[in-house]
Amino acid sequence: MTRVLVVNHDIDLADEEVDSLRRRGYEVRECLGPIGASCPILAGHTCELIGWADVVVYDAWATGEPDGAQGLIEGIRAAHPTIPIVLSASGMEPDWIQTAGPQGVTPLVGAPVGLRLANAIESALGHTAA
Repeated sequence: MTRVLVVNHDIDLADEEVDSLRRRGYEVRECLGPIGASCPILAGHTCELIGWADVVVYDAWATGEPDGAQGLIEGIRAAHPTIPIVLSASGMEPDWIQTAGPQGVTPLVGAPVGLRLANAIESALGHTAA
């Protein structure tokens, strides 16, 4: 079973994502990100929740502003370089997104639920969604 960490500052949206993923057979944990609690990544440490996950679904607005997400992605990559990241941006894709290389993410613009979310996760993992 694929383990997914959902990081979203909006608890209602996070709950939608979690419910959608669980219905599709994923094992899911949830984090409010650096707004909800102290963040080990921002302190330069590894994160136990990210270490547990096979893939992270990260809300581009989890830090409160999109450029903060870039710093957090860089921190995640430094501490957990092999964990795939799906970067969700419900309104628009930040212009700094890289889809290849060491800072690469799988972007998901629009509502991160249902089949769209599952497809983005499977793409990040290098699989084809069923």
